[in-house]
Amino acid sequence: MATAAEVLQAARYWGVSIATAESCTGGMISAALTDVAGSSDVFDRGFVTYSNEAKMQMLGVRHETLQAHGAVSEAVAREMAEGALDHSTATLAVAVTGIAGPGGSEFKPEGRVCFGLARAGRETRVETVEFGPIGRAEVRRATVAHALALMAGALS
Repeated sequence: MATAAEVLQAARYWGVSIATAESCTGGMISAALTDVAGSSDVFDRGFVTYSNEAKMQMLGVRHETLQAHGAVSEAVAREMAEGALDHSTATLAVAVTGIAGPGGSEFKPEGRVCFGLARAGRETRVETVEFGPIGRAEVRRATVAHALALMAGALS
C-alpha cells in the first residue's frame, strides 16, 4: 500500500504534477497529499465535485455521459480524470466517484467506487472496485488508499 509521501516522492522524481477529482471522498485524497510537508512542489490542485452540476462545470463532464451512465460509472470517472488534467497544470490526475453509503441500489450497491487515472500523453485507465457495505467511513478510507496505490503504480 502506497503512502501519500511515497506518491509525492515518485512524482517529484519523475517531474510529474498531480491533480485530483473527487466526489465520494470529498477532498480526502487531496488532504492526504497535502498533509505531507512540501507537497506544493508537485500537487497542483484538487477538485471536489460532489454534485453532477459541479462535475460538468468544473471538469467538463458531459451531461450526456451522466444521463447515459450515471455519476457512479467508469465513463464519468474517465471524464473526471481527463477534465482534471484539462483544467489544471497537472500531468497526472486521479478521479473517484462512488457510493460510500449508507444506501445504494441493486444496480449501484453501497461500496462501489469507480476510479479514473489520466496521465498526459497516455491512455486513461478506469476501473471499478466493490468495497462492499463496510460503512461510509471505511469505504472512503479504502478509496483514498486505492487512489494512492493507483498513482504510485503509474509513477513506478
